Amino acid sequence: MQRTHERTEAPDTDGAARDETAPDWFRFWPLLLLLGAATVPGTVLYFGGRWMETPAMQAWRTVCLAVTVQALPFLLLGTALSGSINAFVPARVFSRVLPRRPVLAVPVAGMAGAVLPGCECASVPVANSLIARGVTPAAAFAFLLSAPAINPVVLTATAVAFPGHPTMVAARLLASLGTAAVMGWLWLWLGRAEWLRPKLRHSGHQVGGSRWREFRAGFQHDFLHAGGFLVVGAMAAATFNVAVPRSVLDAFSGSPWLSVPFLAALAIVLAVCSEADAFVAASLSGFSPVARLAFMVVGPMVDLKLIALQAGTFGRAFAVRFSAATTVVAVLSSTLIGGALL
Repeated sequence: MQRTHERTEAPDTDGAARDETAPDWFRFWPLLLLLGAATVPGTVLYFGGRWMETPAMQAWRTVCLAVTVQALPFLLLGTALSGSINAFVPARVFSRVLPRRPVLAVPVAGMAGAVLPGCECASVPVANSLIARGVTPAAAFAFLLSAPAINPVVLTATAVAFPGHPTMVAARLLASLGTAAVMGWLWLWLGRAEWLRPKLRHSGHQVGGSRWREFRAGFQHDFLHAGGFLVVGAMAAATFNVAVPRSVLDAFSGSPWLSVPFLAALAIVLAVCSEADAFVAASLSGFSPVARLAFMVVGPMVDLKLIALQAGTFGRAFAVRFSAATTVVAVLSSTLIGGALL
């Protein structure tokens, strides 16, 4: 009995010996884990909170929120209009309004942008809906570019921002309309179907279906899809506003050759809504009138949030090529028309 008892306790003695060879801290690992769980999140929140309260991060949050809130009502307008076109407008309307020849449909669609108040956020879903209803992409893209640049609200804001200078309003109208028409014709000439991959989730009213249900489905899809890319573009614009110092602006304002492309690039990254960009351009008094015109022509057609919206709606291959070509055409149009009128 005694030998049996010694054999049954031998493993316990060996186990105790093995425990004695383990590091001292290993015995307290549950307590260390508990302390880490209590202190690490608090430390991250403390230093992260202090970092978020720095002037730079406060400015970043302000710009990001301002761009998003400024564009959100127009995005709602555009998605509502897109859903209405899909659900309530018969496809035969577009074949009657637009010329059958695409080369003539492009300038007509460009001039149609003058009657729709809205910004670039609204024009993307509308152009996508027009393509889904059978409108030639070249005409839809001409409308996409002209609608946020030459509508009555934008032209009125430009006249208010530049009082006593009606030539600035005329120059903006002509340069923007010319850019839209040229880009539509360029798509007819050089555009390829594989570059354009629109997500055609519906194709108009279905017989026997509810028009209001189709409107609701289209509105929800477009708004949720485009809203995410709007936020991404707003964050990129806010990052540039915080990262680039004011001295950089002053360095380019004195050069007539660099001021035009610089303000064009600035319009792309600032992503100011077209209804407000004239007041921003008017505040850049150190730059030439032609450079400020380029700022107002390029901004509504190419900016960070618009590129993001186009990439999400039509595909990245389209957005990269179309945005680069639009920037070049808009700068050239602003230089030529601005040099003649201003």
